[in-house]
Amino acid sequence: MHQNFREIEREQFAIRNQTCEWTIRAMTALRAKVDINIKMHGDRDHLAQGDIFMFNHFARFETFIPQYLIALETGVFCRSIASGEFFVEDNRFSRYLRALGGVPNDYERLLPFLAEEILRGGKVVIFPEGGMVKDRRVLAAERPHPKRPDYSIYSRSADQRRAHHTGAALLGLCIDGFKIGLSMLLEKGKHDELDRWADAIDTTPETLKAALAKPTLMFPANITFHPLRVDQNLLARGADLFAGGLSPKMAEELIIEGNLLFKRTDMDIRLGDPVDPRHQFNWIDRRMLAHRVETANSIDDLFRPAKALEKIPDRITQYAISRHINPLRDHCMGVMYSNLTLNVSHLASRLIMMWLADGVTEVDIAHFDRTLYLAIKNVQQAEGIHLHRGMRNPADYIGIFDLKCPQIREYIDAAVHLGLIERSEGKYCFLPKLQEEATFDQIRMDNPVMVYANEMAPINAAWTALEKARDEVDHLTPRDFAKRRFDDEIRAWQWNRAKYQKPKYAAINDQETATADSRPYLLLPNGNEHFTTGVLVVHGFLASPAELRNLGDRLAARDYAVMGVRLAGHGTSPHELQKRPWGDWLASVRRGYEILSAFCDNIIIVGFSTGGALSAILAADRPEKLAGLVMASTPLKFRNRNLMFVPLLYGANKLMGWVPSAQEMLSFRLNESEHPDINYRNIPIGGLHNLRQAVAEMQNRLPDVACPILILQGDGDQVVDPASATLIKRHATGCSHLDIQVLDSDRHGILNEDIDNAVNRVIDFVSKTAPANSTLTAAIPAQ
Repeated sequence: MHQNFREIEREQFAIRNQTCEWTIRAMTALRAKVDINIKMHGDRDHLAQGDIFMFNHFARFETFIPQYLIALETGVFCRSIASGEFFVEDNRFSRYLRALGGVPNDYERLLPFLAEEILRGGKVVIFPEGGMVKDRRVLAAERPHPKRPDYSIYSRSADQRRAHHTGAALLGLCIDGFKIGLSMLLEKGKHDELDRWADAIDTTPETLKAALAKPTLMFPANITFHPLRVDQNLLARGADLFAGGLSPKMAEELIIEGNLLFKRTDMDIRLGDPVDPRHQFNWIDRRMLAHRVETANSIDDLFRPAKALEKIPDRITQYAISRHINPLRDHCMGVMYSNLTLNVSHLASRLIMMWLADGVTEVDIAHFDRTLYLAIKNVQQAEGIHLHRGMRNPADYIGIFDLKCPQIREYIDAAVHLGLIERSEGKYCFLPKLQEEATFDQIRMDNPVMVYANEMAPINAAWTALEKARDEVDHLTPRDFAKRRFDDEIRAWQWNRAKYQKPKYAAINDQETATADSRPYLLLPNGNEHFTTGVLVVHGFLASPAELRNLGDRLAARDYAVMGVRLAGHGTSPHELQKRPWGDWLASVRRGYEILSAFCDNIIIVGFSTGGALSAILAADRPEKLAGLVMASTPLKFRNRNLMFVPLLYGANKLMGWVPSAQEMLSFRLNESEHPDINYRNIPIGGLHNLRQAVAEMQNRLPDVACPILILQGDGDQVVDPASATLIKRHATGCSHLDIQVLDSDRHGILNEDIDNAVNRVIDFVSKTAPANSTLTAAIPAQ
């Protein structure tokens, strides 16, 4: 009878490989069609090592994603727990869920059945919140206790807050308790126990013995969606049309989840550190567990509550398991929520709620932006926070000061549309709706700001970062902000170097020869923070800040503040340069100028080659503090034959873009550089196209340059036609003073190689054009 029951159970919940494989193929095809970007973080080996995986629950469709990813990575089809309502009727859908490994949450042998599956080598996915937590509030208090957070969620059925389910913790404890107890029995020579339990679990003694040697690893994981959109979508409108009117709950879910799937959304899945339940047990527990395993008739006995056992000794031994359930559950929840992928909407939302808690109902937009920026910089320094790429890649947030940060603009626009925030005369006004109670099924639609704030709440370090930002925002100097902005330049360089080192870029990257340090630099001699004059140094096409570092060092030795700009797309990979418009190069120069100006009363820009063209475009805007401009080997006409075929190659590149292999062939041309340790060896055709555009723009803007100009040009330059110097002078009609100095050289890199005293010529121009700094020193602390 017992065997018949087990056979029926195994057949009823058998995982059908054919069904799983079909589902994986279908989901893979769908993944290519939808706009959701699923990214798994963490050690991929953990997927193979883990037994119990726990995830938070925000959307219905996400319940299929973990099993899908685990199957792709390991080839193992997981068990999962699904709502019993889906299994009430024996229909096609319920049979499909069973074939995928689903087990109803009200199945009487749920946990013992899953334990046996794990002991036979299976894996289980569990959502310990027990349902969708739409408001993302998982704490009883607004802010977590630093050492003992009180986790709880809202239960729709009970209409009150409750603790998280303990099933995953009990499952892990019982499995490891069983392993510990049986292992101790075997150590005592009771080898018959191995055969008895192998038969009870329906496995072989060899398989069971191997399971005993393996720790039962629980992996809490966090799923974070960003951004959260609330506007109507085709899925919701279509369902409403065909269903003849949807319930508010169903309409809300179709809108939210439809937007997650079909509008650009990041779905970050982050595996936490493994939790090993066996570490919960002390030596007394272990002795009691051996007795419990020896007296148990089946794995079910280990899951029975102590109060349900008749014999007092059995109750005592069961306590060895039960007393650890809540602490293990809470520890796992802490790991799960600490692996939130923190994004800028989290910070902005909690910042707004902190202001409201202090009675602040409006703030200047500039104050909001500065505070949020400081919070971003603070969390970048914090330990134990996992940042969304929108706060790791400076390109995604550096526009915050001039209202050109798309992720912030989208967030604010949505809040304004929902009546949560009002823009008024340079201020953000926080409207009463932000603090109004929204129903559980409508809060995502009515107040996503509160949802974001709740989701961030368990991260203590993020609270600290926001508090620090609020405290310091009105006390920091422009130099303090400039230092943080320079840190962004370093981070941008690091981000793009890492991004373009992926295997798909190896064919070009492996041919590269540049080894010089390509990061930007800021030199503030003697540790001073105020200088009469600073020099902005701008390198040329294909190069990096290393190209003019010698010049920068020599200027700093004369007590000038110096910043070496890294033009976007340079110093990383030719593939990045291929994707960068020349406007990004100019933006790099502008940011460098703004950073340096915080430390200086006067600025002179020194640009080499393309850097000279970009410097002239910036100078044409006549920025405050600009005192002079040096243009070295700057082109208006080229000699390099690579540029002759740019229009043809660029057009062909566009035409063949739909054939990846053909595009790769046409996208780059080899470059025999004067300085292979600094320059790219492969020239991106798109980069050459942008170079031509930048030079054309310089020609148009030269009449607007008013500051003194020094032009340095080699008379035998093999890249730039020496006639360019005269042509530049001819176009720079608004310049107050312009000096052309022709150098005896057939080389292009006259500043890098200091040909014909080129560096001293620049230093002489700087010293004569701008007021001298007060002290001289050879000490050059580089930041």
